[in-house]
Amino acid sequence: MTQDAANIQQEPFLDFDTVLGESKVMDILAQLDRELIGLKPVKTRIREIAALLLVDKMRKQLELSSQTPSLHMSFTGNPGTGKTTVAMRMAEILHRLGYVRKGHMVAVTRDDLVGQYIGHTAPKTKEVLKRAMGGVLFIDEAYYLYREENERDYGQETIEILLQVMENQRDDLVVILAGYKDRMDRFFKSNPGMRSRIAHHIDFPDYTADELLLIAELMLAEQHYRLSQEAREAFRSYLDRRMAMPNFANARSVRNALDRARLRQANRLFAKGGRLTKDDLMTIEAEDILASRVFTGLPDQDHVSA
Repeated sequence: MTQDAANIQQEPFLDFDTVLGESKVMDILAQLDRELIGLKPVKTRIREIAALLLVDKMRKQLELSSQTPSLHMSFTGNPGTGKTTVAMRMAEILHRLGYVRKGHMVAVTRDDLVGQYIGHTAPKTKEVLKRAMGGVLFIDEAYYLYREENERDYGQETIEILLQVMENQRDDLVVILAGYKDRMDRFFKSNPGMRSRIAHHIDFPDYTADELLLIAELMLAEQHYRLSQEAREAFRSYLDRRMAMPNFANARSVRNALDRARLRQANRLFAKGGRLTKDDLMTIEAEDILASRVFTGLPDQDHVSA
């Protein structure tokens, strides 16, 4: 055996598949695939981050010194595109790989962080940070923290506290800022210190009508409902119309629409009376969809989102 071969044989190593299996990160990624339809660019980016952290963990085990990757993130996109769900799974990935102690997620908005009078903001913000330590702090509609038009707005105090914690305690807390992309872009321009601490910017695209139809069927199946073939066609038509209307919120609007369809189904069965089979109780019919204001245009009990 040559000296070079002997050196290679003696070189310490780790088996990637073993480390990956022990982390159970693939289980979380698989769960994310099951939970969310589509979102291929988002899922790809999450896998890339998981790969980076896994390799970083292996480097540390083999005593290769390197700086811990910056993990603070920005999730941008319209409502109902899965940002909160992905944040929860990201917290689990970080925990499995040893980057946070607990792996929980604390979701907040401006009202949870910013006080209404002098001396109120710092305690509120620090209390939220205390709860989030060891996990992920998810701040939805983060741009509301900063109100440029109001020089006396207390949100600036929250931002300053966050900046300190994101820098000094980044080994114990990951912050994810979320909101509409255009508003988040303006927020970062107004707060360059915040932008400099965000390593990963992930944009969540809107769902297509076909993806939303699959999401609707999954939501119904979870509650032991289903669409008849005619109802499925009606709901696909509903989506085409609803997506062109204001205030459409992707999966959130789909959930609201299904809640209304279930209500109409219950009222239809109530009016019908008599014997009801299991199939009757499970099936949403086309009439339960077509009674929506989206089709009728009537000012009935339905909100526009249904």
